[in-house]
Amino acid sequence: MGPAGGQLPPFRTEELRQALEEMRALYERNQADVSEAKSGRTDLIFLIRFRHCCLLRNQRCLLAYLYDRLLRIRALRWEYGSVLPNTVQFHMSAEEVEWFNRYKKSLATYMRSVGGEEGLDLTQDIKPPKSLYIEVRCLRDHGEFEIDDGTTILLKKNSQHFLPRWKCEQLIRQGVLEHVLS
Repeated sequence: MGPAGGQLPPFRTEELRQALEEMRALYERNQADVSEAKSGRTDLIFLIRFRHCCLLRNQRCLLAYLYDRLLRIRALRWEYGSVLPNTVQFHMSAEEVEWFNRYKKSLATYMRSVGGEEGLDLTQDIKPPKSLYIEVRCLRDHGEFEIDDGTTILLKKNSQHFLPRWKCEQLIRQGVLEHVLS
């Protein structure tokens, strides 16, 4: 599994709201004390600085939480593809769903722009393959299949072939071929 491990904890809306409310209260108290400090109450400066440090700490914590979730969601795109399971989507906020949709569209646009006419599917081999050719077994009659050098192969049920990995991965996903592991 990827960095996300296929999991996304529920979005903590209530905790986020509480932290933002605390930050708002700290800010308002600081604003009031700054007005008093300007009029000569220098004893408040330490308290103002302390509250400001609390605000900055809360801000860092909230941003770290949100950034961690975005990294997990990005990893889930690479792990699951462009459609996330309902169990994962259930734990996402509306803003995270919107971000995920923009990210997958951006990734798809980029993959279409590189790699020639067909584009380049960057999600195909997350780990480098051990070999460029694999042995496959045909699970159903598919007909003729042409490889790069112009050779045509008849994909007939139960026939086995040694083919370029990248040429048959789509057929493996479609259930036409299966990878034969020795």
